[in-house]
Amino acid sequence: MSSVGVRCPDCGSSDVVEDDLFSQSQRVCADCGYVLSEDNLTAQHSEGTDVRYSQTTAVAKLPCRNQIKGLQRVCAICRTLRLNRTIEARAQTYYKQAYEHPNFIKVRLQKKETLTGCCVLVSCRLHQWPVTIGTISCLLEADPVIMAAVYKKMVKTLNIEPPIFGITDVIDTHCQEYKLSSPHVPEELAENVKDLTKRAVALVELAADSWIVTGRTPVPIMMASVFLAWQSLKPTKIRLKFSLGKFCELAKVKKHKAAVKRITEMKEVLCRLGQELPWKEAEVKPDNVMHLVGDILEHRYGLLWSALRTHEESLLSELQPRLEDTALEIQTKTPCQIVGKVEQTPAMSCMDTCESNAGSDQQKGDEDTNLCTLPKLSKDTVPQGSQATAAHWTKRVLFCPPSARNAKCRRVEGSLQKDITGDEDISDSEIDTYIRTPQEVREFCEARKLLDFDNISCRDV
Repeated sequence: MSSVGVRCPDCGSSDVVEDDLFSQSQRVCADCGYVLSEDNLTAQHSEGTDVRYSQTTAVAKLPCRNQIKGLQRVCAICRTLRLNRTIEARAQTYYKQAYEHPNFIKVRLQKKETLTGCCVLVSCRLHQWPVTIGTISCLLEADPVIMAAVYKKMVKTLNIEPPIFGITDVIDTHCQEYKLSSPHVPEELAENVKDLTKRAVALVELAADSWIVTGRTPVPIMMASVFLAWQSLKPTKIRLKFSLGKFCELAKVKKHKAAVKRITEMKEVLCRLGQELPWKEAEVKPDNVMHLVGDILEHRYGLLWSALRTHEESLLSELQPRLEDTALEIQTKTPCQIVGKVEQTPAMSCMDTCESNAGSDQQKGDEDTNLCTLPKLSKDTVPQGSQATAAHWTKRVLFCPPSARNAKCRRVEGSLQKDITGDEDISDSEIDTYIRTPQEVREFCEARKLLDFDNISCRDV
């Protein structure tokens, strides 16, 4: 059967026929036998036949829908933080590497969304742009705990070593979030960003010296320092009436509940240091301490030393009457009565009394010693109702870490308590309390001579 209008490209003959001798229909020239067309197994994709692998999309694999959304979210976070193109490109590169890594292929969608913030965070830190995890988690509305876990896993997976920033390095960036300039707020409430940052940094350094920063998340501390800095720069009646909630609404930032506690703690420290100012006119309280913040921060190191010294002297003055009564009781009683008392209460002896007296004298005479070091106080020599009656050592010091001050002690039932006989083994942590100095040995020997313990040698000490 000939085809009309078709010519052979080889010989130009129009005598073209369809060859039905093979399994597929073909068009051949009747004169020279040239094959004009034939059906191949590798036909068009739309015909539903098998095609070669190189013609499919498997060679140039396109990113999935979640990965495309993640890259768009990375760009959105960078634009919100006003980052430059270099940081944005690096964050996208890290996101592609982490998303296609086997450690992040089979994770939940929530962690993949958090991964975008982690890539932006590590890119900022590598370019010396301090940003906290709390800021990124607030933008993503993600859990900071989950984000911290994803961040550690991503850094370990991609083998990245980002630099570590302190809280003072982040305050400059954190203060930029507060809209407190003249165009945003009234003139009486406006404040310069540079002055606000300088005062906030000084407050955070004071909080670090007084153990408030230890073990705490940085964002509430920075918010508390910015709030107190804003009030102390111009302590007018209008500013002092502002609460933290109203201040956050004015500055257009999100309030943190923990910042209220940090404000209270920082005000307590400011009041303690304000009491040491020699030119204060009245008693320093949280209501009027904002007027003295500038002087306190300027002389904070000397005021810290003076406050510690005053606190130690107050403790020693409370202990002095009790120590005098104990010494008088030893002189009036006979040796047999003292021995009987020692047998009843072996944990408290004359050695403890001499140790307390020696410790108090040493603290008074040596002014170069550390003011945080207090004399060793036994249970019977501490007056009832004083600050030193507490079981934990943190009640006898002025500043200490929050984890130590708020430590939860385990309760011991009365039936489980063992009777103290005096024959118990001394642990390694308590052995230092039983080691006597040469001065204490001499004082103890003199005390034994006064009590006529001639039959006992001083070598037994």
